Amino acid sequence: MTIKLNYIDLFAGAGGLSEGFIREGFNPTAHVESDKNACDTLTTRLAFHYYNKIDNGKSYYSYLKGEIRREELWSTLPRDLMRSVINSEISKDSIASIFSRIDEQLRKEKVDLIIGGPPCQAYSIIGRSRDPNRMRGDNRNYLFRHYVKFLERYKPKYFVFENVRGLLSSGTKQYLTEMLGLFKEAGYSTDLAVLNAEEFGVLQRRRRVFIIGHRGKRKFEFATVATIENDWQTKKDLFYDLPKLKPGQEMSLVTYLAPINEYLLTTGIRNGVDFTTQHFTRNHNRRDLEIYAIAIGKWLKDKHRLQYHEIPERLRTHKNLAAFLDRYKVIDPDGHSHTLVAHISKDGHYYIYPDLKQIRSISVREAARIQSFPDDYYFEGGRTSAFKQIGNAVPPLVAQSIARALMEVMA
Repeated sequence: MTIKLNYIDLFAGAGGLSEGFIREGFNPTAHVESDKNACDTLTTRLAFHYYNKIDNGKSYYSYLKGEIRREELWSTLPRDLMRSVINSEISKDSIASIFSRIDEQLRKEKVDLIIGGPPCQAYSIIGRSRDPNRMRGDNRNYLFRHYVKFLERYKPKYFVFENVRGLLSSGTKQYLTEMLGLFKEAGYSTDLAVLNAEEFGVLQRRRRVFIIGHRGKRKFEFATVATIENDWQTKKDLFYDLPKLKPGQEMSLVTYLAPINEYLLTTGIRNGVDFTTQHFTRNHNRRDLEIYAIAIGKWLKDKHRLQYHEIPERLRTHKNLAAFLDRYKVIDPDGHSHTLVAHISKDGHYYIYPDLKQIRSISVREAARIQSFPDDYYFEGGRTSAFKQIGNAVPPLVAQSIARALMEVMA
């Protein structure tokens, strides 16, 4: 007999965390997210999982190929599935209506798990350094208080709270201290770990804080999360089968150039169909392309990161040679990528493709692969929104490992 384990995803974003839990058999009761484009992405992904059971994904893939419109894809989804995506900011003014929507979805069923983490800008070291007030007074510092209200109302057996490492130092640890205290007052014992995405098959150096909570007062230590030993490389294993791109070129539908390899098979990034989508990148002016070429050359030759003062003076746009010197960064072709963040939606300078024959920043699909999203994951809202959603996401491979460990103790 299969046990049904219901969960709520708060601050759900594009659904990277949720994707891992769905893969391991958890049932999403509700996703709560303030960004409309991310909500559309969540709905489209729920359509994938639904049609995968109904017609082996035929309807979904027809949408990806442009054979049917999104409205047609969504039109035959069950009403409860459509209503499970709640487009709302979580605040003191909205929380009652969100509770009401979730209660309607539950129909007196229980919530076994709550997952998610509030926007990370308030805790991010980079975010604090860029803000003149160092994020003091930012309401996002205290969104965890609303998270606790969901724990108090639904009393799940477990929760998973994810955020950036800056949480460990932000506000001289005052936010983390208050957070852990509120979790305890709500009836949960917790375990905290910093997980490195590289250890779960993600080709990216990405470390994030995960707090796992268990309802009860006894001391709680989360089970060991299984990792993957690997020596896969970004360009050789992750990008090898995608067509070349020129700056600004858009390939909405792409046929693979080569058979599936071990990495893409093992991780499920290529998962059974012979095409992918959203292989497009932004355009670049001549100045940026010249700088990119310099950055690529230095990295491929000497593994040297271009520093701003090394850029020819005629190409510089400001005279500050003391801060943010490494704002032009090339993806490591022979290793793993540096951390992918939402700032990629602003410009591509920090994510330059590692090839002098393709002088450009990475594409939406390449960014999604770096985050371990499967190739049939579609991001709604256009290129800029897609980059933002991808950069903010939890890599599905990390989420799946956590979900697998939780399923073992909950089932």
